[in-house]
Amino acid sequence: MKYLVVGLGNIGAEYEETRHNIGFKILDAFCEASNIYFKEERYGAVSLAKHRGRQIVLLKPNTYMNLSGKAVRYWMQKESIPIERVLIITDDLSLPFGMLRVRAKGSDGGHNGLKSIIQELGNQAFPRLKFGISNDFAKGQQVDYVLGKWDEGELKLMPERLDMCVKLIKDFSFISIGQLMSSYNGK
Repeated sequence: MKYLVVGLGNIGAEYEETRHNIGFKILDAFCEASNIYFKEERYGAVSLAKHRGRQIVLLKPNTYMNLSGKAVRYWMQKESIPIERVLIITDDLSLPFGMLRVRAKGSDGGHNGLKSIIQELGNQAFPRLKFGISNDFAKGQQVDYVLGKWDEGELKLMPERLDMCVKLIKDFSFISIGQLMSSYNGK
């Protein structure tokens, strides 16, 4: 059985280590923990992982956030992966730093990456993992905050949060979305 796990982010050195690129960061942590590597493919960097007999296709789209849907649709079709076995990883301003929230479906919540995916798939019923980046910014500073680098306190807590996300991705290939939500939401 195959699964597609997509970490949303923007390509380019100027976006590395920014809050908006948490999807890339989580997939990089997964690859490091699994001793596997990304390879540049069509519409993104791809890595193939195996976990207890399941195949997990990891994708970091190179289409920039606002066009993420093209990459997701392409890889779903290429690998014949149904929407319920796709997990989209994204940042979320409405959650405190590091808090995880798994959802089986939902709106884009103002997130341009999710908006693109919903438009391309014509469906919003796909699982997603939202990683809290908090909303600790002054009025009018949202873009600078989201595209800003992690602060020292966040970086200190990051390894523990990334480890939990790696475990969540592995669990996604084995347990129901309901069980995943029960196990990880609010952590």
